[in-house]
Amino acid sequence: MSEQKEPGVLQGFKAFLMRGNVIDLAVAVVIGAAFTNIVNSVVKGVINPLVGAIGTKNLDSYSSCLKGPCEQAADGSVTSGVMILWGSVLGAALSFVITAGVVYFLMVLPMAKYLARQEARRKARESTHEIIEVSELEVLKEIRDALVAQGGQRGPGHIER
Repeated sequence: MSEQKEPGVLQGFKAFLMRGNVIDLAVAVVIGAAFTNIVNSVVKGVINPLVGAIGTKNLDSYSSCLKGPCEQAADGSVTSGVMILWGSVLGAALSFVITAGVVYFLMVLPMAKYLARQEARRKARESTHEIIEVSELEVLKEIRDALVAQGGQRGPGHIER
C-alpha cells in the first residue's frame, strides 16, 4: 500500500515544484540574495561616508544609554547598563529603503510601463478590428439595401439573363 502512495506524493511534489509561482519565487530569492551584496556595498561605500561627514562612518557606533552607566567591551558587547543600538537599526532601515527604491525604479516601474504599452497595443488592435467589422457590416447593409431597391423596381423573382 505504501508503494501506491509514494508515486502520488512524488507526483504531487513535482507538480508543486513546476508551478510558475514556486519557480518565480525561487528566482526572486536568488536575485534578492545577490542584490543584497550590492546594497550593502552602497551603504558601506556611499551612505556611511556621507553620515561619517557628520559623525562617524560606522552607523553601528550610534547608540544611547537607557540605564546607565553604560560600558562596552572592546568587542562591542555591553558590559553594564542598558544600551539601545539605534545606529544599527538606522543602517538596516537605510538598506531597506535603498533596496526598495532600486527594485521599484529599476524593476517594477519599467515592467509596469511595458505592460501598459502592451495593453494599449492590444486595445488598439481590438478597436481596429471592431472598426473593420463595423465597416464590413455597413457595406453589407448597403449591398442588401441596393438589392432590395433593385428587386422593388424590377419585381420579385426577376433574374437578368
